[in-house]
Amino acid sequence: MRQIAIASGKGGVGKTSIAASFASFAKAVFADCDVDASNLPIIFKPEIIKKEDFYGMDVASVDESKCIKCMECYNACRFDAITEEIEIIEEKCEGCGVCEYVCPVDAIEMVPRKSGEVYVSKSRFGWIVHAELKAGEETSGKLVSVVRQKAMEVAKENGYDLIIIDSSAGIGCPVIASITGVNLVVIVVEPTMAAIHDMKRIMNVANHFKVPYVVCINKYDLNEEKAKEIEEFCKENGIEIVGKIPYNKAFTKAIVNGKSIVEYDEGLAEIMKKIWENVERKIEES
Repeated sequence: MRQIAIASGKGGVGKTSIAASFASFAKAVFADCDVDASNLPIIFKPEIIKKEDFYGMDVASVDESKCIKCMECYNACRFDAITEEIEIIEEKCEGCGVCEYVCPVDAIEMVPRKSGEVYVSKSRFGWIVHAELKAGEETSGKLVSVVRQKAMEVAKENGYDLIIIDSSAGIGCPVIASITGVNLVVIVVEPTMAAIHDMKRIMNVANHFKVPYVVCINKYDLNEEKAKEIEEFCKENGIEIVGKIPYNKAFTKAIVNGKSIVEYDEGLAEIMKKIWENVERKIEES
């Protein structure tokens, strides 16, 4: 099973638009691993076929019939998640379990809490697995792993040998969960100081996990000096640039209309096709 992750150190550089464009050229199951702000469904407009609850971190629960109000748990909690009335504030509970450990009468236990939902859906492009994490939840990395595992199952059941992952931006836990073990990471960057800085950061992460990567420069003509800086950096470090995309308002209009850029603009469709061909060639070489 081959897996490609579309990633970026900085948000808003066009990662999801590029991932969606590949759907017109690749027979693949798509996994939207940006679980905090899933955007691929905006373009894919999928029909949900299956929905599963996601349980992340366990939280404390008090059995009032057993509680003797000894305050041991209240004094032990370092997250102020227990009130003086020995009630659990779930939003503050970090699931550490110290309250359960110190309770002398076993009145506290750790119980699963629903943190979000995972969806297996079908669109005009084929299968897509995506998820929604509830506001304030912190188990995004675990949910990304569930999305990837579910995408793997869907791919095997339906005869696919390719999964394309739309990662979240940054270098945090959900990104690490998105790119670990993939065959190739496509790092999307724009010609700005912030994007270049963050591009190098995610390259460091990829290097740490020994994951190969290529670069795609989006909006390259907005600042040709910075674009050249990216090209020179990649050349010096032996990093392949699979394509350069000019700035075009058609990308925004395509999203507003719920379409991929390939469906919306023929000229840009040709550019995206060449980029996909370069990505596909790179996978075959690896």
